Amino acid sequence: MAFNIALSGLNAAQTDLDVKGNNIANASTTGFKRSRTEFGDLYSSGLQNLGDTSAGDGVSVQNTRQLFQQGNITATSNGLDMAIDGEGFFVLEGANGERQFSRAGQFGVDQNGFVTNNQGARVQGFQATDDGQVGDVRGDLEVNTENLAPKSTTNVAANLNLDSRETVLREEFRDFEAEGDNVSQVVLGGDGFAAQGEDYWEITKPDDSTYTLGEEISDGASAGTIAQRLNQEDGLRVDATNEVSITSLQNIDPNDDAITIGTQTYSMDGVSNLDDLRDKILNEGTPDGITVDTDTSGEVRLTESEGNNINVSAQGSDFQVELNAPNNGSSVTLDTTTTGGAEATARGVLNFQVDPGYEIAADDTRILGGDELDNTDLTVRNSFNSDDPNTYNHSTSTTIYDSLGNPHEMTQYFVKEDPANNAWKSYVEIDGERVGKDGNGPDGEDGFELVFEENGSLDTAESEDVLINNWVPKDEDGNYNGAERPDTTEDTLPLDPDSNSSNFVIDYSNTTQVGSGFAVNDLQQNGFATGRLTGLDVSEEGVIQARFSNGESEALGQIALANFRNNEGLAPVGDTAWVETIDSGDAVISRPNTGPLGAIQSSSVEESNVDLSEQLVGLITAQRNFQANSKTIETSDQITQTIINLR
Repeated sequence: MAFNIALSGLNAAQTDLDVKGNNIANASTTGFKRSRTEFGDLYSSGLQNLGDTSAGDGVSVQNTRQLFQQGNITATSNGLDMAIDGEGFFVLEGANGERQFSRAGQFGVDQNGFVTNNQGARVQGFQATDDGQVGDVRGDLEVNTENLAPKSTTNVAANLNLDSRETVLREEFRDFEAEGDNVSQVVLGGDGFAAQGEDYWEITKPDDSTYTLGEEISDGASAGTIAQRLNQEDGLRVDATNEVSITSLQNIDPNDDAITIGTQTYSMDGVSNLDDLRDKILNEGTPDGITVDTDTSGEVRLTESEGNNINVSAQGSDFQVELNAPNNGSSVTLDTTTTGGAEATARGVLNFQVDPGYEIAADDTRILGGDELDNTDLTVRNSFNSDDPNTYNHSTSTTIYDSLGNPHEMTQYFVKEDPANNAWKSYVEIDGERVGKDGNGPDGEDGFELVFEENGSLDTAESEDVLINNWVPKDEDGNYNGAERPDTTEDTLPLDPDSNSSNFVIDYSNTTQVGSGFAVNDLQQNGFATGRLTGLDVSEEGVIQARFSNGESEALGQIALANFRNNEGLAPVGDTAWVETIDSGDAVISRPNTGPLGAIQSSSVEESNVDLSEQLVGLITAQRNFQANSKTIETSDQITQTIINLR
C-alpha cells in the first residue's frame, strides 16, 4: 500500500514539475497562458467501511487548469501586431480549414495579401465594401496593395463665420451723361454753358422732399465748375470731362496761318497735314490742362480731364479748320474769311451718378435736356471682381479634384449685400475662372444668396443651394483636360451619385454670421488624387485602415473577436492556439470593444502571463514533494526488507 501511495505522489509531483517547467519554458511566448496543477486525495470506500477512518490511497492530478488572466501589453514596431486588452480571442482559419482561437497577435501579410499569423493561418474579420465601409460579412482579412483610384469632388463642407460687423462695399446708382443743346458740342463763339431760366435741376430725395440746383451758377460756367458745385450735394456724384478733335485743315499758308488752343499759338510753318500739326503741338508743348491723344490718326484729339472749356481759334487770310465733338458728333468750321467765325468753344460733358432713392429731372431748356431722367437703369459700383479686394468682404481657398485626380484651386468669395436682412452672396472661382451663377447665363443671375437668422445661423429656407454644375476641368494652359464634364441639366439636390459629371455642391449649413472676425473653422471636401499604400493603422475597434500617399485612408476590414462561456474548456492545440470543445461552449463572434470583448491595441503584443518568480518557488516545492515521496518508498522498502529478514 505504501508503495502505491508514494508512487501516486511521485506521479503527481512529476506532473506538477512538467506543468511548471512548461510555464517557465513559455515565459516569453506571446499570448501564452500559464497552467497550474490541481491535486485531489484518494480514499477507498465501500459498504462495510463508510464510517472507518482510512489511511488513504494517495493523490491524483484532478486537472491541469489554464489560467486566462490578462498578460502585460508591450509596444512593438509592427503596425499589424495586435494585443487584446480585455476578453476575447483572435479568430484564425488554418490551412486545413480548422478554426482556431489565439491571444497571440503577431500578424503580417502573406504573398497573397492576406493577414496571417506566423503559422500561415488567416485572420478572420468583417470585410469592407468597395467604398470603404465595414459590413457584416466575415471572412479572411485582405490588404489590397493596389493604388487608390482618384475620386472627384462632389461635396465641399464649409464651416465658416462671416463677420456681421462688415460694411456693404457695393454701391448702386443711376449713371447717365448730360445731354441737350447746351452740352457736349462745339459752338462758334461759344462761352461755356449757357444758363437759361431760373432753375437747372430738380432733385428728389428718398424722403420725397425736393430741392433745386443751378440758380447760383453764372452764365458761361464750365462743366468743371458746375461739377464742383453739384458734388456738394447729397445723392449726387458728378464728373466733368471735355474733348474736341481737329479733323480737317484747308488752304494752309505756312507763312501766314496759325492755330491757337487755349492760350498757346502754333504757326502752320512746316505743317501740311493733321499728323504734322499733332507733332508740332507735342514738340512745342501742349496748353495747360490739355493733352493730345497720340494714338489717333487722321485727327488731332484734345482732351481736358476736369471739364474746363477748350477754346480754339484760327488766324490767317483764307485758312479753314474743322472741329468735331466726339461725344455727340457736333462739328463747326473755323473760317478766317468770315468775321467772328474763326473762334469756337468745345463744351464739356457732365456724367451724373445718382444714388438709389434720389431722382433728378430737367426740361429741354436746361443743361441736361431731353426727357426726365428718373427712370434710368441702375448701375453698380464696386460690383464683385475677384481681382479687386475692395469688392468682397472675405475669401478662402481649398483644393478640389476632378475625376482624373487632378487638383484645382477653388476660391470662395463672400460679399455683404443687405445688413437689414442678414444677406450675403457667395461667388465661386476655380483656377481663376468663375463657376456657378456667374451672371453670364440666360437668367443673368450672379452669385448665390446666403441669408442668416437673427441668431447668426444659416436660414436654409431663404438661402440658395450652392450647386456648381457648369465647371469644365482644364489644364494649366486653360484647355479641357479630359476629365468628366459638367451636367448642366442637374440643377437640384441631392446630386445623383451615378451622374458621372464634374458637378459638386458647397454645403454652408454650418456657416454662421456673428459679430466676430472671419474664421475658417473647417473646410472639407471629399475628392482626392490617386495614391499608393504607405502604411496600415488599426483602431481600438479593430478596424484596419490603409494610409495612402495622397493623405487619404480607407478601411480594409475589422478584426473579429470570439468569446466563450468557459474559456478553460478550450483545448490547446499548440502554437498558442486553442479550439473549442463541448466544455467551452460555442464561440460567440463579434466586434472588438463591444459587449464583453476587449479593445485592440495596435503595434503591441500581449506577453505571457507567467510570473517567473512564482514558478521558480513552485518548482522548488514540486521538487521537495518529489523527494519526500521518494523517501516514502525508501522507508517502505526498508520496512519490507526487515520483514523479509525475519526467520
